[in-house]
Amino acid sequence: MISFQVNDMTCGHCAGRITRALHAVDQNAQVRIDLAAHRVEIEPGAAHADALGKAIKEAGYMPVAVGNPAGPSLANAAPTRKGCCCG
Repeated sequence: MISFQVNDMTCGHCAGRITRALHAVDQNAQVRIDLAAHRVEIEPGAAHADALGKAIKEAGYMPVAVGNPAGPSLANAAPTRKGCCCG
């Protein structure tokens, strides 16, 4: 299980966008979103944590790896675009 804290994920649109981005990288990934906790949990099919974190970032969000010190460190990198439509 790979977990990311995504504090700028604020609505169902954000959750859908992140889910689509993750499935584009790993179509067999099982994605669970806890919108209230701003948590994304992924049971990957083939992709590694760094590729999944990068997919979230490229969708416009700021993922922070949770519970895996060897996981991707993307917190200091700005997303390529703003992900949420809610402002």
